[in-house]
Amino acid sequence: MPSALETLATKFPGAYTTSVFRDNQRVVVPSDKAPAVLFDLLKCLKDVCGFDMLCDVAGVDYLNYPNATDRYAVVYALTNTTSGERLFVKALANDPDPALPSVVAFWQGADWMEREVFDMFGIVFTGHPDLRRILMPTEFAAHPLRKDYPLRGRGERHNFPTITRSES
Repeated sequence: MPSALETLATKFPGAYTTSVFRDNQRVVVPSDKAPAVLFDLLKCLKDVCGFDMLCDVAGVDYLNYPNATDRYAVVYALTNTTSGERLFVKALANDPDPALPSVVAFWQGADWMEREVFDMFGIVFTGHPDLRRILMPTEFAAHPLRKDYPLRGRGERHNFPTITRSES
């Protein structure tokens, strides 16, 4: 049985780069190919390679990182529960409209994780069944985990009503 990276190499040649560090396999999908390739690549990893568990979906902002050519990344942590194999898929995206395909169709648990990344970083997941804010108020216009968001905010707090302990 071929490994997951060997399977991807035959089905998606040249669509990504790979690396292995401390037994962690990593696949990086560049920003110019991610919107077109990511959905099919993750579908192959689930259906063909047996990565049946999505452990985490995390966002990263690479603003001001040395040698970074892309602004955002979304990292998918996958596990094959039969073999115990783990794989990390990093999909890159850029401004002005960072967007990646949703994987809720493969893993239902991606629903809330993608909403969190959308809320905190502003990365849109196309095809998501209910993409709306999950942590911040609906009226909040910014994305607070972006590196260009000020630590003390932009003065938005005066727009939100104060809730007392008895009201919560």
